Amino acid sequence: MKFKFLALIVMCLAASLQASAINISDKGSVEKYGKLVVKELLSRKFQFSGRGGLDYPEVCAALGAFRFSQCVDDKESIDNLIKRYEDFLGSDNSLIDTYEHVDHNVKGLVPLQIFIVNHDERYEKVGLEYADRQWAKEIDGGLSFQTRWWIDDMYMVGSLQMQAYRATGNVGYADKAARQIHAYVDRLQQANGLFYHGPEFPFYWGRGNGWVASAFAEILRDLPEDNKHRAAIVASYKKMMESLLEYQSENGLWRQLVDNKYSWTETSCTAMFAYSMAVGVKLGILEKGIYEPAVIKAWQGLCWHVNRDGKIRDVCMGTNQVNDVEFYLNRPRATGDLHGQAPFLWLAAELLSE
Repeated sequence: MKFKFLALIVMCLAASLQASAINISDKGSVEKYGKLVVKELLSRKFQFSGRGGLDYPEVCAALGAFRFSQCVDDKESIDNLIKRYEDFLGSDNSLIDTYEHVDHNVKGLVPLQIFIVNHDERYEKVGLEYADRQWAKEIDGGLSFQTRWWIDDMYMVGSLQMQAYRATGNVGYADKAARQIHAYVDRLQQANGLFYHGPEFPFYWGRGNGWVASAFAEILRDLPEDNKHRAAIVASYKKMMESLLEYQSENGLWRQLVDNKYSWTETSCTAMFAYSMAVGVKLGILEKGIYEPAVIKAWQGLCWHVNRDGKIRDVCMGTNQVNDVEFYLNRPRATGDLHGQAPFLWLAAELLSE
């Protein structure tokens, strides 16, 4: 009887979790488009940064490709992805650089993800070297010395520290991620829940806010319930998500400048916002009846922006901080830029995961 009772509890918990997942009617389309975008990544030459080593947009795309391929049990793609990034262990170390910059250290996501997939401790060692480098020195408040108060840093630091926590179970990594994002929220979140591109640049740039939304998702999905920063992070996350609901356009996408109705609709921030909302629904932080339709509408809009080669259209090019609204409104739009390919795969994986 005792075991039957425990089994019933487990079944009820599983049903509860499943009920919180996004119920998208056409999962076949998610799998089709996801596989197309993974195939496109595997067909590319490496995207290197200006200082050498793998560039962060490909790092983020690789993370999405691994997660998606795991969701659909695509062993061939997983093997091809591992082979693609095996030079993290290679003699020439062509994917590695030691430049101490927040955009460079995030490349530790890839070897840690490979370790999570195949448990090869050599990849864990490489990935943790990047995670530990972010805290080679601390500044006041116990923050990373790479703190520069740009909103995309919230993802670059938070996602890597949480990935290190997933790989090792060491709660110290999770606490660093939470401590960092809590500090950024306190300093940078505005009254409407959104984030300026930087403290001196009062524009709600789409992808910049997308990095924030994605950082919230990466941290909250695995942050221990008893972490002292969790309640504040959840409150800030919900405030941001509530604000974003107001700005989703009729075609399902969000805009290059989130609050500017004359701005063009942009795909990378749309995928990031929808990914973050999907995670929040699954965790029970966001109300399913309110946020599920927004996620599905975003996904449907994004699918219209994928071409036959698996490249996503209307992705804003990389963007520095400039105190000029015209600069943001006139940014070039790219097709197939990895800034857009990456979150599309994050979202696809989340829509298929239970």
